[in-house]
Amino acid sequence: MKKSPLPLQHIRGSETQVHGKEALVKLLRWHFGHSEFRGNQLEAIEAVLSGGDCFCLMPTGGGKSMCFQIPAVAKPGIVLVVCPLIALMENQVMALKEKGIAAEYLSSTQTSHAKNKIHEDLDSGKPSVRLLYVTPELISTPGFMLKLTKIYARGLLNLIAIDEAHCISTWGHDFRPSYRKLSSLRSRLPDVPILALTATAVPKVQQDVIESLCLQNPLVLKSSFNRPNIYYEVRYKDLLDDAYSDLSNLLKSMGDVCAIVYCLERTACDDLSAHLSNSGISSAAYHAGLNNKMRTSVLDDWISSKIQVVVATVAFGMGIDRKDVRIVCHYNIPKSMEAFYQESGRAGRDQLPSRSMLYYGMDDRKKMEFILNNAGKKKLQSLSSEEGLSKKSLTDFIQMVEYCEGSGCRRKKILESFGEQVPASLCRKSCDACKHPNLVAKYLEELTNTCAVQQKSRFSRILISSSSDIVDEKQFSEFWNRDDDARGSEDDISDSDDDTEVAESLVRSKLPSNSGLEEKIELLQRAEERYYQTKASDGKINKLDKKCVSETLRESSKQRLLNALKQAQQRLGNLKIEEETSARFLENECFKKYGKTGKSFYYSQVASTVRWLSTTSSLDLTNRLGTVSSSLSDDILSKAEPPTKPLLVLDRGPTKITGEELCDSARPETSICASSCTELPAIPSFSEFVSSSRKAKDNRSNNTSQQQLPKRDPEKLEKRMRLQ
Repeated sequence: MKKSPLPLQHIRGSETQVHGKEALVKLLRWHFGHSEFRGNQLEAIEAVLSGGDCFCLMPTGGGKSMCFQIPAVAKPGIVLVVCPLIALMENQVMALKEKGIAAEYLSSTQTSHAKNKIHEDLDSGKPSVRLLYVTPELISTPGFMLKLTKIYARGLLNLIAIDEAHCISTWGHDFRPSYRKLSSLRSRLPDVPILALTATAVPKVQQDVIESLCLQNPLVLKSSFNRPNIYYEVRYKDLLDDAYSDLSNLLKSMGDVCAIVYCLERTACDDLSAHLSNSGISSAAYHAGLNNKMRTSVLDDWISSKIQVVVATVAFGMGIDRKDVRIVCHYNIPKSMEAFYQESGRAGRDQLPSRSMLYYGMDDRKKMEFILNNAGKKKLQSLSSEEGLSKKSLTDFIQMVEYCEGSGCRRKKILESFGEQVPASLCRKSCDACKHPNLVAKYLEELTNTCAVQQKSRFSRILISSSSDIVDEKQFSEFWNRDDDARGSEDDISDSDDDTEVAESLVRSKLPSNSGLEEKIELLQRAEERYYQTKASDGKINKLDKKCVSETLRESSKQRLLNALKQAQQRLGNLKIEEETSARFLENECFKKYGKTGKSFYYSQVASTVRWLSTTSSLDLTNRLGTVSSSLSDDILSKAEPPTKPLLVLDRGPTKITGEELCDSARPETSICASSCTELPAIPSFSEFVSSSRKAKDNRSNNTSQQQLPKRDPEKLEKRMRLQ
């Protein structure tokens, strides 16, 4: 049931009464159902109602939005709210309308009719809207700034509230260039109080926000960053058999609770979401690679509890009004303590016990260090301020590494990173380091030993000893990275010592280049013959290509298509289709078309199919899925047939391998075989190649000479013949 606003004349006896605590508490109870204000809410509200600027630093879940929503109903006029995310604006406007508060938002996602209706209301003598949410990009447009100036000139603009104000600072963890343009608001709209709100800002960022927004003698309100209801824990991927399974078991152990899992990459979101779904946990991926409809659908399903877990990139969750998130997991290490605090703080906004889980891996650390170092190198030739930002990024990340690799209280480390000095006793065993100090110390020791072993085994030293044919009796040694070697070559490396000696003697040969050419060719021919003669029959010639589509990726794609099919079925009404079978059929279509081309083309085809499902008609969908049964049965039969060709075995001597045999041998067992394979010519040996090349060269020379010789110049013809 919508509530009507309290009549303003009943609470506005005078300017003092409208700012009085009793009147404001009455509004709070009527519209929002709270008995009293929390933290610094009342001080911030009274400051802006009296016409002053205010900088308010509150932890996530501290009730920042109340600081501008109460002034909107306490005083006639319009409160302008600058918000970075459209999803956040939609969420808050919907909640305010349910409470009987006239709120609207302007964004690119709205229809022209909805926008025109809002603009007409703003141009009227007495606008009904009390809260207007806009993006920073809209404020920077000349047209909207002109409208704001007119509203201000009519005395209807009461307050400018800037949410997530840390985005204006280049020193913040989430800098957005569009926020920098808000600095002109003070000069264009003087005398309008500005309220800057943020949950994550270190002292340097706080000062930068105040200066960038040109706040005039602001009231600075800071709340403690401590979130006593969150339990902090770190688990080490390098000590786990399977981090995916560990996360699945953790979520299952907590029951059917609301959760967010953050990943660094989009592909990791898709893969992890598919794994959780296969483990019986309702989940969906959310990232910028999905279209707007898909992201909106995932967000709506999560808010309405249709799905339990969202696996997302860090953009998800900012300002989302879901208070019952019980656990936030970071599957990769965040880039800074500010980012970690903001994201983990999305758990337990209802003040009930919640958890923050971080999965720390050495590979993740190296990957993030590589990204930050490369970003710093690109700015070496840029301004000194940008160089300082690169150094700060590395410093912030090191702080995050210390949080993971340190044995001290994790809560204390979080608070100290924001300049808040607290005793370790404040934690009260609400982090794993304080609750199980011996166990954490044991894990850290195991991690150190594991990393040392990995570092040793990662690099191997190969000493090539001297032999009788090495010139000047020098010894040569070589280092190589086993991982790079495995990635860089698709062929097996010969273990023959004779071949090594031949290669070395050939490289170090002091024969003149002209006279030694034939000898070098003969040496290479003999080396090639020995290579084929001594090559083991169990060589791994069927290594997977780096670009091949894995089973995990196929499973996550099938899950995406299944979700899209479910949405299509809801949209089209009574259409009856077998969802699992149809999703498998559509994924097989994508794989057969682009499975051998590579991940990128395959993934694009899956995304294209998802978009088609969101707009297709029931007739088109039925026609496309009409051959599902026959196609799948044929595919299953083809999988069940035993291989008709023997395994490829290299015989002694040069071996000719047909194209069909090569395709059969190089095909992964887990992938679906193509219906046919074009036969390729036999691979020539080195000697055959050299001979054929010489013959081809001679033939080309003769043909070219005959075609290009002028018929009317016998002297040139005779000269050319002599040269040949």
